[in-house]
Amino acid sequence: MSLADLNKNEALAYRKIKLCIEDVQGYNCLLNFHGMDMTRDKLCSLIRKKQSIIEGSVDCRTTDGYIVRMFCIAFTKPQANQIKNTCYAKSAQSRAIRAKMTARMTELGTKGDLKSLVKELISAPIGEQIAREASGIFPVKDCYIRKVKVLKKPKFDVTALMEWHNADEKPAGDVGKAVEPKEETLAGSGGRL
Repeated sequence: MSLADLNKNEALAYRKIKLCIEDVQGYNCLLNFHGMDMTRDKLCSLIRKKQSIIEGSVDCRTTDGYIVRMFCIAFTKPQANQIKNTCYAKSAQSRAIRAKMTARMTELGTKGDLKSLVKELISAPIGEQIAREASGIFPVKDCYIRKVKVLKKPKFDVTALMEWHNADEKPAGDVGKAVEPKEETLAGSGGRL
Protein backbone atom coordinates (compact mmCIF):
# COMPACT_ATOMS: atom_id res chain seq x y z
CA MET A 1 0.00 0.00 0.00
CA SER A 2 1.32 3.45 -0.87
CA LEU A 3 2.14 5.88 1.93
CA ALA A 4 0.32 8.57 -0.09
CA ASP A 5 -2.93 6.61 0.33
CA LEU A 6 -2.34 6.14 4.07
CA ASN A 7 -1.40 9.77 4.81
CA LYS A 8 -3.45 11.47 2.04
CA ASN A 9 -0.29 13.20 0.79
CA GLU A 10 0.69 12.66 -2.86
CA ALA A 11 4.30 13.75 -2.22
CA LEU A 12 4.90 10.41 -0.44
CA ALA A 13 3.65 8.23 -3.33
CA TYR A 14 7.12 6.70 -3.82
CA ARG A 15 6.98 4.93 -0.43
CA LYS A 16 5.37 1.49 -0.32
CA ILE A 17 4.29 0.11 3.05
CA LYS A 18 3.76 -3.61 3.61
CA LEU A 19 1.24 -4.54 6.28
CA CYS A 20 0.35 -8.03 7.44
CA ILE A 21 -2.87 -9.19 9.06
CA GLU A 22 -2.11 -10.45 12.56
CA ASP A 23 -5.62 -11.08 13.86
CA VAL A 24 -9.23 -10.98 12.64
CA GLN A 25 -11.98 -9.88 14.99
CA GLY A 26 -15.38 -10.10 13.34
CA TYR A 27 -15.22 -7.82 10.31
CA ASN A 28 -12.09 -6.01 11.55
CA CYS A 29 -8.54 -7.02 10.63
CA LEU A 30 -5.71 -5.99 12.95
CA LEU A 31 -2.70 -5.04 10.83
CA ASN A 32 0.95 -4.81 11.76
CA PHE A 33 3.97 -3.29 9.98
CA HIS A 34 5.79 -5.81 7.80
CA GLY A 35 8.14 -3.72 5.67
CA MET A 36 8.76 -0.59 3.63
CA ASP A 37 10.14 -0.08 0.13
CA MET A 38 10.62 2.56 -2.57
CA THR A 39 8.96 2.41 -5.95
CA ARG A 40 11.17 1.39 -8.84
CA ASP A 41 10.54 4.57 -10.84
CA LYS A 42 11.69 6.78 -7.94
CA LEU A 43 14.84 4.68 -7.46
CA CYS A 44 15.63 4.73 -11.19
CA SER A 45 15.09 8.51 -11.36
CA LEU A 46 17.84 8.99 -8.74
CA ILE A 47 20.50 6.88 -10.49
CA ARG A 48 22.66 8.81 -12.95
CA LYS A 49 26.05 8.54 -14.58
CA LYS A 50 29.19 10.25 -13.27
CA GLN A 51 28.37 9.95 -9.57
CA SER A 52 28.95 7.33 -6.88
CA ILE A 53 26.21 5.30 -5.21
CA ILE A 54 26.79 4.57 -1.53
CA GLU A 55 24.61 1.89 0.04
CA GLY A 56 24.55 0.62 3.61
CA SER A 57 22.49 -1.90 5.53
CA VAL A 58 22.12 -2.77 9.18
CA ASP A 59 20.23 -5.30 11.32
CA CYS A 60 18.90 -4.01 14.63
CA ARG A 61 16.60 -5.19 17.39
CA THR A 62 13.85 -2.88 18.62
CA THR A 63 13.01 -2.68 22.31
CA ASP A 64 9.90 -4.83 21.84
CA GLY A 65 11.82 -7.70 20.22
CA TYR A 66 11.43 -7.16 16.47
CA ILE A 67 14.57 -7.69 14.35
CA VAL A 68 14.57 -5.19 11.48
CA ARG A 69 16.94 -4.86 8.52
CA MET A 70 17.26 -1.33 7.10
CA PHE A 71 18.86 -0.32 3.82
CA CYS A 72 20.07 3.20 3.05
CA ILE A 73 21.11 4.72 -0.28
CA ALA A 74 22.90 7.99 -1.04
CA PHE A 75 24.53 9.62 -4.06
CA THR A 76 27.55 11.90 -4.30
CA LYS A 77 26.98 15.40 -5.64
CA PRO A 78 29.33 17.90 -7.28
CA GLN A 79 30.48 21.03 -5.47
CA ALA A 80 28.83 24.33 -6.39
CA ASN A 81 31.95 25.71 -8.13
CA GLN A 82 33.14 22.40 -9.62
CA ILE A 83 34.47 22.29 -13.19
CA LYS A 84 35.13 18.54 -13.44
CA ASN A 85 31.99 16.77 -14.62
CA THR A 86 32.38 13.65 -12.47
CA CYS A 87 32.01 13.42 -8.70
CA TYR A 88 33.22 9.97 -7.68
CA ALA A 89 34.02 9.28 -4.02
CA LYS A 90 37.14 7.32 -3.08
CA SER A 91 36.62 3.93 -1.43
CA ALA A 92 37.80 5.22 1.97
CA GLN A 93 35.29 8.09 1.75
CA SER A 94 32.52 5.63 0.80
CA ARG A 95 33.41 3.45 3.79
CA ALA A 96 33.36 6.44 6.14
CA ILE A 97 29.94 7.57 4.82
CA ARG A 98 28.64 3.99 5.09
CA ALA A 99 29.85 3.89 8.73
CA LYS A 100 27.88 7.10 9.47
CA MET A 101 24.81 5.59 7.77
CA THR A 102 24.94 2.36 9.77
CA ALA A 103 25.56 4.22 13.04
CA ARG A 104 22.55 6.49 12.47
CA MET A 105 20.28 3.59 11.42
CA THR A 106 21.37 1.45 14.40
CA GLU A 107 20.66 4.33 16.78
CA LEU A 108 17.25 4.84 15.16
CA GLY A 109 16.33 1.14 15.29
CA THR A 110 17.44 0.36 18.84
CA LYS A 111 16.14 3.43 20.68
CA GLY A 112 12.43 2.52 20.65
CA ASP A 113 9.78 -0.02 19.79
CA LEU A 114 8.49 -0.87 16.30
CA LYS A 115 5.67 1.67 16.48
CA SER A 116 8.05 4.56 17.21
CA LEU A 117 10.43 3.32 14.49
CA VAL A 118 7.64 3.34 11.89
CA LYS A 119 6.57 6.84 12.96
CA GLU A 120 10.19 8.02 12.60
CA LEU A 121 10.53 6.41 9.17
CA ILE A 122 7.30 7.95 7.92
CA SER A 123 7.57 11.45 9.37
CA ALA A 124 11.16 12.35 10.24
CA PRO A 125 13.64 13.19 7.46
CA ILE A 126 16.30 10.61 8.44
CA GLY A 127 17.90 10.75 5.01
CA GLU A 128 18.52 14.49 5.35
CA GLN A 129 20.11 13.97 8.77
CA ILE A 130 22.46 11.29 7.37
CA ALA A 131 23.33 13.55 4.40
CA ARG A 132 24.11 16.41 6.80
CA GLU A 133 26.37 14.20 8.93
CA ALA A 134 28.16 12.75 5.89
CA SER A 135 28.67 16.07 4.09
CA GLY A 136 31.88 16.64 6.06
CA ILE A 137 33.41 13.60 4.34
CA PHE A 138 32.00 14.09 0.83
CA PRO A 139 28.97 16.09 -0.43
CA VAL A 140 25.95 13.76 -0.54
CA LYS A 141 22.46 14.20 -2.00
CA ASP A 142 19.27 12.12 -2.30
CA CYS A 143 19.84 10.09 0.86
CA TYR A 144 16.92 7.81 1.69
CA ILE A 145 16.08 4.80 3.82
CA ARG A 146 15.49 2.65 0.74
CA LYS A 147 14.01 -0.45 2.29
CA VAL A 148 12.99 -1.87 5.66
CA LYS A 149 12.38 -5.58 6.28
CA VAL A 150 10.99 -7.18 9.42
CA LEU A 151 13.16 -10.30 9.79
CA LYS A 152 11.90 -11.72 13.09
CA LYS A 153 8.84 -11.00 15.17
CA PRO A 154 8.40 -11.75 18.86
CA LYS A 155 5.77 -14.21 20.04
CA PHE A 156 2.33 -12.96 18.93
CA ASP A 157 0.65 -10.86 21.64
CA VAL A 158 -2.96 -9.82 21.00
CA THR A 159 -3.07 -7.33 23.89
CA ALA A 160 -0.04 -5.36 22.65
CA LEU A 161 -1.51 -5.24 19.14
CA MET A 162 -4.87 -4.07 20.51
CA GLU A 163 -3.11 -1.32 22.49
CA TRP A 164 -1.46 -0.08 19.29
CA HIS A 165 -4.77 0.01 17.45
CA ASN A 166 -6.77 1.53 20.32
CA ALA A 167 -4.18 4.26 20.93
CA ASP A 168 -4.59 5.54 17.36
CA GLU A 169 -8.39 5.69 17.45
CA LYS A 170 -9.82 9.13 18.08
CA PRO A 171 -13.13 9.49 19.87
CA ALA A 172 -15.86 10.46 17.44
CA GLY A 173 -16.98 14.02 18.05
CA ASP A 174 -20.27 15.27 16.65
CA VAL A 175 -21.64 12.31 14.74
CA GLY A 176 -25.05 13.90 14.16
CA LYS A 177 -28.44 12.34 14.75
CA ALA A 178 -30.39 9.67 12.96
CA VAL A 179 -32.69 10.93 10.21
CA GLU A 180 -36.28 9.82 10.55
CA PRO A 181 -37.89 8.36 7.43
CA LYS A 182 -40.37 10.65 5.70
CA GLU A 183 -43.88 9.35 5.23
CA GLU A 184 -44.94 9.19 1.60
CA THR A 185 -48.43 10.30 0.78
CA LEU A 186 -50.39 9.14 -2.21
CA ALA A 187 -52.30 12.35 -2.78
CA GLY A 188 -50.97 14.37 -5.68
CA SER A 189 -48.51 11.79 -6.91
CA GLY A 190 -49.78 12.29 -10.48
CA GLY A 191 -48.76 8.86 -11.66
CA ARG A 192 -50.09 5.38 -11.73
CA LEU A 193 -49.82 3.28 -8.64
